[in-house]
Amino acid sequence: MRILAAVFGFWMVATSAFGQNSDAIEGVIGNQLEAFNDRNVDEAWQYASPNIKRLFGSAGNFGMMVQQGYPMVWDNDDVRFLELRDVAGNLWQKVMVRDAQGGLHILDYQMIETPDGWQINGVQLLPSPDVGA
Repeated sequence: MRILAAVFGFWMVATSAFGQNSDAIEGVIGNQLEAFNDRNVDEAWQYASPNIKRLFGSAGNFGMMVQQGYPMVWDNDDVRFLELRDVAGNLWQKVMVRDAQGGLHILDYQMIETPDGWQINGVQLLPSPDVGA
């Protein structure tokens, strides 16, 4: 019985921490998406991880990459957070984004925790969901 109680206690702590991380991660991604809608690339840049910042070198380069490579992020209309997953020790947040033309896109955000809080370490465009009429 003690083992069961200990396992349940550990599960409760882990679930609580995962939920807190989820809220913080959704906040970071949501704030960056809002910054792109506002065309505030400098603010959007603040949510990028050190790896992303090294890769692109400046907020301007980063903004051009997003505008050209991820138009659904640059002009996002509706955002829905799907599942947060731990994949091989990395946290990935799935996000469904509706673009300015009404198309749906599923993005997978890799998140890392830094001394400055949660930051976006990469984004993958996943195959579009099958949506029936």
